[in-house]
Amino acid sequence: MSKEEIKTFIEKEKNSGNVFHFFCPYRVCPLGAHVDHQLGLVTGFAIDKGTKFSFFATEDCEIEVYSDNFEGMAIGNLNEEYERQYIWADYLFGAAYALKKSYTLTKGLKGIVSGEVLGGGLSSSASVILTYLKSLAFVNDINLTSVELVNLAIDAERNFIGVNVGKLDQSCEVFSKKNNLLYLDTKTDSAKLIKIPKNMPDFEIAIIFSGLERKLAGSAYNMRVDECKAASYALKGFAHLEYGKFNDTYLRDVPAGIFLQYKDKLPSNWAKRAEHFYSENERVKKGVKAFQNGNLEEFGKLIFESGRSSIEKYETGSEELKVLQNIMENTDGIYGGRFSGAGFNGCAMAVINPEKKNEIAKKIRTEYLKSFPELKSTFNIIFCKTADGIN
Repeated sequence: MSKEEIKTFIEKEKNSGNVFHFFCPYRVCPLGAHVDHQLGLVTGFAIDKGTKFSFFATEDCEIEVYSDNFEGMAIGNLNEEYERQYIWADYLFGAAYALKKSYTLTKGLKGIVSGEVLGGGLSSSASVILTYLKSLAFVNDINLTSVELVNLAIDAERNFIGVNVGKLDQSCEVFSKKNNLLYLDTKTDSAKLIKIPKNMPDFEIAIIFSGLERKLAGSAYNMRVDECKAASYALKGFAHLEYGKFNDTYLRDVPAGIFLQYKDKLPSNWAKRAEHFYSENERVKKGVKAFQNGNLEEFGKLIFESGRSSIEKYETGSEELKVLQNIMENTDGIYGGRFSGAGFNGCAMAVINPEKKNEIAKKIRTEYLKSFPELKSTFNIIFCKTADGIN
C-alpha cells in the first residue's frame, strides 16, 4: 500500500474498530539532570506534545509504516532480522527487536506516525519506541505491565539504537499524570506522583528550540556515562569497597562521604561528573519538598542551579544552549530553566508564569537571535502543559 492508501483506509475505517490510535507524550526533567544512568533521583513532567500513531493489524507479520515528519518508510517482516540503518525506521524495528526476546509476534501492522518535531531534548526517541511497543503488543494480544513497557523501551534504545540511556525518559512517559510531578528513584524504581498543591501559582512549561537538532548516538553522551562509571569504579577501589564489573557500577552505589574523602584522587573530569551527581541528588530532594509546599520560586531556583551545574560540572551544553541559559536566568516571569536532555543542541525548558508568556517569548527571541541571527528560521518557542503518560 502507498502512504496515501494507508491514510485513506485509516480515515475510512476510523470508526469501524479496525483502526487504532496511541499517543505517547514527550517529557521534561525539571530536576535530576544526567543522573538516571547512575541510578539517581529524578523528577519529570509529561507534556501535551508527543508521538501519535494510527494503525491497523496485518495477519502476516508485515510492517509498513510511513511518517508525516520524515521521508521514506519502515517496511519489512517481523520474522526477518533487521540491521540498523540509522534512519527513523530503526525505532520501530528496535521495538520489535526488544519485544521478540520475550514474546512471539504473529501479527504486524501498517500505519502513519507523526510527532511534534521540537528539535530534541524532550525524549522523542523514547516516546516513539514506547508507541511502537504498545502498538505491536496490542495487535499481538500481549498485555505488558507498565514496568515491562519501560524496560523493553530501554532495551531497544540501549542495545539496538546504541544510546546508553537511563530510566528517566521511559518512566516519565509511562507513569506521569496530568497536574502531577513524577518523583522517581531509578535505583529502586519507586515512583511517586505529587499533585500540584492548591497554594501553588499557575505555571506552564516553555520549550525553547535552539534551532539546532540534537544528536545522542555517537555523541559525547556515552562518554559522560563512562566518566561517571569510571569515577564510581575508582572511588570504590580507593575505599576498598567491592566493585565487581565496570558495567555494573554506579555512583549511587558510592556514599557521598566516600566521594568527599577521595575526590582529590580522581582525574578532574571524573571528579566534576561525580560532583554534579551528588549535588543534583540533593537538589532533587530539596525540589520535591519545595514542590510539595507549593513553593514555585524555590523549585525554580533549584532548576536554574541544575542548569549551571550541568554546564560547569557535567560540562554539557552547546554554545547556543549556554546563551539560552543566561537569557532565561535574566528574564522576568521564568521561575527556573535549564536545557532539556543531554545538552548537545536541541531544546531548553523553563517553568514560567503563564501571565507573562508573551513578554517571555519576545525577550528570549530578541536576545537569542542577536547572538545567532542565522538561526532565525529554525528557532522556536512553544508553551505546553502537563499530561498523562502513554495512552
